[in-house]
Amino acid sequence: MLKVYNTLSRQKEEFHPLNPGVVNMYVCGPTVYNYIHIGNARSAIAFDTIRRYLEFSGYQVKYVSNFTDVDDKMIKAAHEQGITVPQLADKYIDAFMEDTEAVNIEPATKHPRATENIPDIIQFVSDLIDKGYAYESQGDVYYRARKFKHYGELSDQSIDDLEVGASQHVDESEFDKKEDPIDFALWKAAKPGEISWDSPWGKGRPGWHIECSVMSTKYLGDTFDIHGGGQDLAFPHHENEIAQSEARTGKKFARYWMHNGFVTVGDENEKMSKSLGNFVTVHDIVKTLDPQILRFLMATTQYRRPIQYSQKNITDATNNLNRIQTSFENITYRQKNAQIGADDDIDEKIDQLVDEYKTAMDDDFNAQNAIAVVYELIKLSNVYDQQTSVKTGTIKKIIDTMKDLMSVFGIKLVVNELNDEKVKSLIQQRNQARKDHDFELSDKIRDDLKEQGIIIEDTPQGTRFRRE
Repeated sequence: MLKVYNTLSRQKEEFHPLNPGVVNMYVCGPTVYNYIHIGNARSAIAFDTIRRYLEFSGYQVKYVSNFTDVDDKMIKAAHEQGITVPQLADKYIDAFMEDTEAVNIEPATKHPRATENIPDIIQFVSDLIDKGYAYESQGDVYYRARKFKHYGELSDQSIDDLEVGASQHVDESEFDKKEDPIDFALWKAAKPGEISWDSPWGKGRPGWHIECSVMSTKYLGDTFDIHGGGQDLAFPHHENEIAQSEARTGKKFARYWMHNGFVTVGDENEKMSKSLGNFVTVHDIVKTLDPQILRFLMATTQYRRPIQYSQKNITDATNNLNRIQTSFENITYRQKNAQIGADDDIDEKIDQLVDEYKTAMDDDFNAQNAIAVVYELIKLSNVYDQQTSVKTGTIKKIIDTMKDLMSVFGIKLVVNELNDEKVKSLIQQRNQARKDHDFELSDKIRDDLKEQGIIIEDTPQGTRFRRE
């Protein structure tokens, strides 16, 4: 039975979707004013892995993730680059799709944009005003947070604490507009020259929080199964989403709230920031690092745990992924001289490992325990690979199981077929040198190939090679 840690209840709960066999899932996407950084990537990879495991478990998943394509940061960035806000959004949405494809994140079922849903947003805000949960003030519209009796429950904060915090951080220009410091903006009046839309309250644009309430309920219904995002979104973003949505519909908004952990950078575990000079984008990372390694590092850490993006952890991820890939290639190679049939005892051990993998992932998607099971499968494969006699059915079962389990982590296992005739010719020369006991020549060929990134492996079934 799958159990999920629900941020709202602060405990693990058995997962039962609203509609059996179907999971409706909303994950907050990026504000598209720059390339996504590794913190954005961590969230996208974490929830893509969760989605993949739900599909692996037989669920049909409807996955919605938005683009915030208008806000203060976008207006500022567009002005600095001398382009319009829509042009800026198009540029970085294209970059997002390119970067997420590189780390093998499946596209969402729906990727709505805030600006595509302006009429729905205006209607949503109007409904909240009609219900007495919102009010217009000098062209802005604010939500009466204190009126919603559950405000603060998701982030486990009291109204009094929130009031103190809000009083310290409310912009001076808003003091005269707000009834209460903890009230938040649903609609913002446009300044001269800013992108805007007509509304009953004058020209303006949506507040940040309202767009996710509108798009999630529009595409998934008033109540849906999972709402996800980074820990930093629990307050105020997700807290405000709950208040807006449940005030309008009178129904429970999301049934399970899931939040992924933070990413720190470097050996000092520093929080990523531009001021510290450690701001790392996926766009830059994949220029020098195999995207599969970044994916492996992120996907094989339990989603609620923090990740340290350091050279040591990158090296460890590289070595572990190479170990899996090498084992996969070796067992695939053994198909050439395998006998028809299956080894039942090995097949039974494989089934046991799959059950252990599911047990790990069913415990709030514990990817670290699940990848440990994959390592046990690799050990089993390596031992079986060295046997004199192997069976086609068992080899196929090992290969298929490796592919299935690793696909949940977003890792594609493929055999790198090398059709380099020159390399093959050198290997034949080396094999002949070994037969002639010319070990000096044999070692030289091996070393020369290694310098070219070709690794020679002498197995009981013959010599094979792969690229580093």
